Amino acid sequence: MMELQEKTLGQWLEHWATVTPDKEYLVYSDRDLRFTWSEFNSRVNDMAKGMMAIGIHRGTHVGIWATNVPDWLTFLFASAKIGAVLVTVNTNYKQTELEYLVKDADLHTLCISEGVFDGNFADMTYAMLPELRTSERGFLKSERFPTVKNVVYIGQEKLRGMYNTQEVLLLGKNVDDEVLRREGRLINCHDVVNMQYTSGTTGFPKGVMLTHHNIANNGYFTGAGMGFTANDKLCCCVPLFHCFGVVLATMNVLTHGCTQVMVERFDPLVVLASVHKERCTALYGVPTMFIAELSHPMFDLFDLTSLRTGIMAGSLCPIELMRNVTEKMHITHITSVYGLTESSPGMTHSTLADSFEERCTTVGKEYPFTEVKVLDPETGKECPVGVQGEMCCRGYLVMKGYYKNPEATAEVIDVNGWLHSGDLGVKDEQGNYRITGRIKDMIIRGGENIYPREIEEFLYHMEAIKDVQVAAVPSEKYGEEVGAFIILKEGLHLTPEDVQDFCRGKIARHKIPSYVFFVDSFPLTGSGKIQKFKLKDIALQLLSTNA
Repeated sequence: MMELQEKTLGQWLEHWATVTPDKEYLVYSDRDLRFTWSEFNSRVNDMAKGMMAIGIHRGTHVGIWATNVPDWLTFLFASAKIGAVLVTVNTNYKQTELEYLVKDADLHTLCISEGVFDGNFADMTYAMLPELRTSERGFLKSERFPTVKNVVYIGQEKLRGMYNTQEVLLLGKNVDDEVLRREGRLINCHDVVNMQYTSGTTGFPKGVMLTHHNIANNGYFTGAGMGFTANDKLCCCVPLFHCFGVVLATMNVLTHGCTQVMVERFDPLVVLASVHKERCTALYGVPTMFIAELSHPMFDLFDLTSLRTGIMAGSLCPIELMRNVTEKMHITHITSVYGLTESSPGMTHSTLADSFEERCTTVGKEYPFTEVKVLDPETGKECPVGVQGEMCCRGYLVMKGYYKNPEATAEVIDVNGWLHSGDLGVKDEQGNYRITGRIKDMIIRGGENIYPREIEEFLYHMEAIKDVQVAAVPSEKYGEEVGAFIILKEGLHLTPEDVQDFCRGKIARHKIPSYVFFVDSFPLTGSGKIQKFKLKDIALQLLSTNA
């Protein structure tokens, strides 16, 4: 019988460092970097003590703006061991987004890596904090960002005004272990340990406060549903700044004592090579990642037969893609998780106990110790089986709230404790849930409600289509028309008329896309979710260009 766990993240780490000290915990296969549980725990302890030496303590907000570098997880667990809150910063953020978050989150320390291909994090940090260039480390006084006292560069380079990780670790070695133990005794599993900012597709981004209890248990039940044991090796190529990486992957590994094989930046070749070399048993990704792996020209060179399970999530998962992943990548028990950052994130999960059909067409049943209901958005009453409404949940997984924003918190968590997702779904006769779209994604054409998911699933049966998204296109006559945005398979060709002819007689006339656009990519959030609201803008742009 599974139970809710009361351990903090630090206690989980200490547990495995004691029980299986010499077992590999963290592996970067591309550079053959390996940490056992005890080696990693020692590094975390030094980092935690070093962080205390630069003024970080219980309740301090520490930002991490970095790709999946090896010390990302060191900072997560070091913060957790001293009761600090790790605030994750989206690696796609540009200057204004960064500055908004730093101010809104009241960051004390910002830890940065070198950046991504189109943005240097150090340059943007200096632009935000020009005083760094003339400031002694640890004595920063910023006029615009008065809460910020430190910047730590995650790497060996020495940058003016910033600590680097080696210096923080060295400071930590000079702090007595008892100081850290004393701090650890004050931490409760219901304390906030991680703050993630919602992608901000509506309004300004909000800081979601998540506790040890929220995320450790969500990771634990995710792994349990997939039959995880200490013998598993999970390849994680999704970003750690998002719940998919830091909870469904990292917390799953943490609570089951297995091995986390990391990919610093998503690259289908590195993923395939890591799975092959390390004999990974599980692989995670959003649909676009699995598509990139399957369509890679070197795909056939790799042995993926060690794989048995994984999660495809982050956006609605096409049935055909799920089948391909099962057949060609040997992930015979591919599962999907549905949820949102505010629910830590998993609300429902298809598990090993579900049939292949259920795992392909539904997002499974509610997590243990979780209540899920489909509520009528108008009346607030529970919808009968088969009737669409808003997906809502209640239980240990619901966030503590939005940071400094009780009004926004009250808008999504009602007086009865139900978290309202903003997503549309239905419950079937077997108790499984299907996600039919976002409330705002729904296309209303001349009074007819059209759900993009249904049309997307249908169009995936066209051989030439690699990926497709359906969204509303503004229309004077109908209010909204159906627009299909299609990425074609390499070397294949279609016309808009081909797509419309394929639909005729097979789906209702009002569901046939009035507009078909062939695109090279979709607008994505940093965590790989497709920003459907931006597809409308792309449609208007393409229509005006072709007018």
